[in-house]
Amino acid sequence: MERPHELPPAAPAADEAAPRAAATGTLYGVGMGPGDPDYLTVRAVRVLERAHHLVHFCKAGRRGNARTIADAVVRDAGREWALPYPLTTELPPDDPAYVAALAAFYDDAASRLADALGAGRDVAILSEGDPFFYGSFMHLWRRLKDRFPVEVVPGVTGMSGCWTRAGTPITWGDDVLTVLPATLPRARLVAHLRAADAAVVMKLGRHLPKVRAALAEAGLLARAVYVERGTMAGEVVAALADKPDDGAPYFSMVLVPGEGRRP
Repeated sequence: MERPHELPPAAPAADEAAPRAAATGTLYGVGMGPGDPDYLTVRAVRVLERAHHLVHFCKAGRRGNARTIADAVVRDAGREWALPYPLTTELPPDDPAYVAALAAFYDDAASRLADALGAGRDVAILSEGDPFFYGSFMHLWRRLKDRFPVEVVPGVTGMSGCWTRAGTPITWGDDVLTVLPATLPRARLVAHLRAADAAVVMKLGRHLPKVRAALAEAGLLARAVYVERGTMAGEVVAALADKPDDGAPYFSMVLVPGEGRRP
């Protein structure tokens, strides 16, 4: 059921009606799916069509991929609200300077969105894949969820889009799926991969050489499938062992399908 855009009136006082509570906007976290706009949900489309602000994260000077997906539904630049990251790959994620810069960025963004929500404006934050799966939306949700109505619209995850486009069933029978960020140290990647029935390694980028070495050490390189820009233009699907270079864009991942019980 949709949340109302106006709070119910306060209970009337004994001698006069109390003033009506101020209306606030709703914060939406909208899952935009893996890239192909055909994978948008009906609920996502409805929110995109009516929200006052369409917020998207992006690299400075570029348009966010989630907003580009939305072009299939809306082209209203007047509602577009870009949030450029202060840093992307300039520093490692565990560097204190990186953590401080991102925290300040999310604090400032939350403050600006709170102003819009407090003025009764609905704000839709567009998220690649699903908002609650490694999504930047979660950092704003954590800062705003106790102050404003929130609705999270689930989306098809990037990994689901990738294994579907690769024609690779990821889990069979009792297989347990392990999802790993490529940013982990090599030793931790190897330990998790050795214990995994099936695995997805995300956030490849410059970490692909380390991931390839970890897969080889865990004895899984022969099963690994590389998918780049799954469901998007320029899609690439190949056995990782056959990939001749170590270049990998942000929207790429490695799949290790399980080999579990099959009747």
